[in-house]
Amino acid sequence: MNSSVITPIGKILNARDLGKLVRDLREKQGATQADLANFAQTGQRFIVDLEGGKATVRFDKVLQVLNILGVELTATRRK
Repeated sequence: MNSSVITPIGKILNARDLGKLVRDLREKQGATQADLANFAQTGQRFIVDLEGGKATVRFDKVLQVLNILGVELTATRRK
């Protein structure tokens, strides 16, 4: 199997979709919101807001959280 192949997790169309993805991944890894906040060096309030679909969260912190969860953000052109 080619390790460079990226397996899509899902389509993110808005902040709510991103929040659901983060929550689902966190729960699958058995982490609490406090755990994730600690690992990603953010506040727990940030994780609550992100998972709740708040559209104005800081993008740099979103990338930190995704990195901790093992997710790489990729952009593709729409078909």
